[in-house]
Amino acid sequence: MLHYNFTIRARYPNTMGMLAKITSAISKAGGDIGALDIIDISKGLITRDISVAARDKDHSQNIVSRAAQIPGIHIVNVADRIVQLHLGGKIEVSNKVPLKTRDDLSSVYTPGVASVALEIAQNPTAVWALTIKRNTVAVVTDGSAVLGLGDIGPLAAMPVMEGKCMLFKEFANVDAWPICLNTKDVDEIVRTVKNISAGFGGINLEDISAPRCFEIEERLKQELDIPVFHDDQHGTAVVVLAALLNSLKIVKKRIEEVKIVICGVGAAGIATAKLLLAAGARNIVGCDRSGIIYKGRSEGMNSAKEWVAEHTNPLNIRGTLADALEGSDVFIGVSGPSLLKVSDLKRMNHEPIVFAMANPVPEIMPEEAAPHARIVATGRSDYPNQINNVLCFPGLFRGVLDVRATTINEEMKLAAAQAIASLVSTRELCEDHIIPSAFNKRVVRAVASAVVKAAHDTQVARRTPRARPLRHL
Repeated sequence: MLHYNFTIRARYPNTMGMLAKITSAISKAGGDIGALDIIDISKGLITRDISVAARDKDHSQNIVSRAAQIPGIHIVNVADRIVQLHLGGKIEVSNKVPLKTRDDLSSVYTPGVASVALEIAQNPTAVWALTIKRNTVAVVTDGSAVLGLGDIGPLAAMPVMEGKCMLFKEFANVDAWPICLNTKDVDEIVRTVKNISAGFGGINLEDISAPRCFEIEERLKQELDIPVFHDDQHGTAVVVLAALLNSLKIVKKRIEEVKIVICGVGAAGIATAKLLLAAGARNIVGCDRSGIIYKGRSEGMNSAKEWVAEHTNPLNIRGTLADALEGSDVFIGVSGPSLLKVSDLKRMNHEPIVFAMANPVPEIMPEEAAPHARIVATGRSDYPNQINNVLCFPGLFRGVLDVRATTINEEMKLAAAQAIASLVSTRELCEDHIIPSAFNKRVVRAVASAVVKAAHDTQVARRTPRARPLRHL
């Protein structure tokens, strides 16, 4: 499959047959040609941008090399189209009211703004009505666990955080801003987020490595009166639960009865275990690099894994991932590539459910798993049943901002999962459609409504939102 897109800017003699030679060379090298754009024609030369799809970067270099061998051609440059898309960043600040006249200036800034500032000074809760706080989320990272790339630092994390902010805006009309911190010190991160929190209605922690992420989130939840949400943990857990609820309907099993194996006991794996237990699961077994986690294990443990040992694996079984899968019904992978074998699937119960969510290469490829599993899901967009956090966090934050919630609790996460699951009707539900599309416009509204109700039911809401016009969602 051709997933790597790039553009060749080539200058060559503007004579009959030259373009055909170039396109032929690219095609013979395995490239798929898209757009052909003329950039300049002068002095018998023509400059074109040629859009090409390749398998990967190495393949693209081979294609360029083949094209460069054509007599008379000069390769001006080669540009990765994704890199080009990110030039200058992907988000910006825009004004909501006009600033065209002297009167506009005196209203939005001095002297007119002074009366608004004094109103907030006298009545601090007015900040929710009179500033952007009511609709603004900080997307905070230290760059220590970015996507599948690992510890690449705060600068390299910036484009990922910008993308996250785009999703907030596009799907839920929430204004989000990337805050990339140049420290991995837990105390300093907590202190910094507390100090900037005045300007935000919520905090979305992102791509912070475990186990530090657990302490950071817990301390911020205790010390702030606005919602704090680590999406890598809880967003994943919510969408996994939604997908599992619908999968269990297909195989006609109950969550209380199934054995669930979670491969990967980091941030996402532990949060998933906690939410599944809250939803009624009784038999969860967690596995990491050292095998099954059980009470009394000493190898590779930390405080978070100790919690797993105390609250899961009721039979206290020991061994490898393969041993854990013996007699299991559900595999949930939040670990690494190619860790699950077909022989492991054969140890599972009839009609197993396999969520292999490592990205970009899952624990087992769907093509391998499909003959041996009733339902297969991944984190990838190029296969059915994509378990994607974007199904959760935009609607969840839309809901908590609308009610000015003080926190995000288990009841709100459970409500979000049930709302997502409900959007796949009985008529639509099948092995290749257990979860709605990320672009299903009903998702944000359904999740937000469910979260609003749960916030009121658990008394963490500070207001009742007015009906929101359709155009805002």
